[in-house]
Amino acid sequence: MTEFLESLAFWHWLVLGVVLAIIEVFAPGVFFLWLGISAAIVGCVLWLIPGISWEIQLLFFAILSVASVVVARRYLTAHPLETDLPNLNQRGQQYVGRIFTLIEPVVNGQGKIQVDDSTWKITCEDCEAGTKVIINGVDGVVLSAAIAD
Repeated sequence: MTEFLESLAFWHWLVLGVVLAIIEVFAPGVFFLWLGISAAIVGCVLWLIPGISWEIQLLFFAILSVASVVVARRYLTAHPLETDLPNLNQRGQQYVGRIFTLIEPVVNGQGKIQVDDSTWKITCEDCEAGTKVIINGVDGVVLSAAIAD
């Protein structure tokens, strides 16, 4: 293994960068992209300064990888990506503001509604089956509702 590490060339890092970028295409989240960019930067630095030891190369890659992931995460937290479907993977959030009819009475604050082809638990003040309720929030897989006027 030491022989391989001692023979690392710039193109090894560039290939690693491309492989990590390809993995990013198949893996969810934007994580491998930053590692791939870090590997490509190490490859470019090694191309410009070919005498860098493998220990320094790995250290530089590790520092760049951590820094790029942290910076990207902070940036994306501060500047979230705009989308025309913000609730796409938040099924319960899609129902907020909609009115549904209870399929069974709400007893002790617990009841059920029919939404398309599924049944959802709701929390609401006690009322009879057939009452119309408006969804005003989501807590995990339980919708919170109020009686609609």
